Amino acid sequence: MRSLRTTRAAAVAAVVVLGAAVPAAADDSGGFTIRDPRITESSGLAASRAHPGVYWTHNDQDEPRVFAVDSRTGETVATVTLKGVGRPRDMEAISVGPDGDVYVGDIGDNLNGSWEHVWIYRFPEPRTLRDVTVHATQYTVRYADGPRNAEAMMVHPKTGRVYIASKNEDGGGLYEGPVRLVTGGTNVFRRIGEVPWVTDGAFSPDGTELVLRSYFSARAYAWRDGRLGDDRHVGAPLQGQAESVTFTPDGRSLMFGTEGERSEVVRRDAGRDDGTGPDAASPSSSGGADPSARGAGDDDQGLAVPAGAVVAAVLAFLVLRSRRRRG
Repeated sequence: MRSLRTTRAAAVAAVVVLGAAVPAAADDSGGFTIRDPRITESSGLAASRAHPGVYWTHNDQDEPRVFAVDSRTGETVATVTLKGVGRPRDMEAISVGPDGDVYVGDIGDNLNGSWEHVWIYRFPEPRTLRDVTVHATQYTVRYADGPRNAEAMMVHPKTGRVYIASKNEDGGGLYEGPVRLVTGGTNVFRRIGEVPWVTDGAFSPDGTELVLRSYFSARAYAWRDGRLGDDRHVGAPLQGQAESVTFTPDGRSLMFGTEGERSEVVRRDAGRDDGTGPDAASPSSSGGADPSARGAGDDDQGLAVPAGAVVAAVLAFLVLRSRRRRG
């Protein structure tokens, strides 16, 4: 149960991230609608490495399973059930590592940091897309400075190191896992940086940038020697319950997801240093091999939203979500 204090803290954190106004990007083509009626709480999103145009997602409070969704049709093309793991508590994030393994972060804690440990599940990305049951490795995770609520878990695409961003305080912390996760013991994650209150994050495919999103905004951080560098604004869509973000495989676009039945995944230019995207003087078409990155290149005109309205929206949204969780 979220307390009023936590709800207020979240609202304050959102305003800190946004500043005085929130640039809301104009609609862009190239997204898709998740059509599977089983997927009602899409909480994480990760681009497949083995199957172009396919994205992995999952519900937060569900069976131990993930779904492969084809961005061209919005249809589920594979359901992967995980065996060898316990009953998930709150799956909030998914990421694909450099080895092609899929990592699922059972890291949410709706009781505001009451669980002494959380879990990460890992399994090889299937070579063939079909309904299948696979054996998954389960890792036990705890934080060096005590329990945390978190929704963002990112696997670095070059080193394979796992990072988690927490969200149950005024702002949040970025936590670094050990060089290699181990079974048969506890993996201690240590705080290495301060970040906004976020709901998901993703590394760029080349590993040089980390994008973190909140309910109303997103920021990209330069990633140097395993630490956060300079940051910049990234155009993010306003969504009903902004839950997820991932890069397209070519790194030129970001895919933003939300919860709900038939939820929308919206594409935005990533605005990388190659001169593309809404932060560049002349945004260019995304191109690339990923089928989900078609029809790109609309300018991000921006729309100012007063900070007071943002606070009210955040408060109302989180109160409603808290009631839903208790129901």
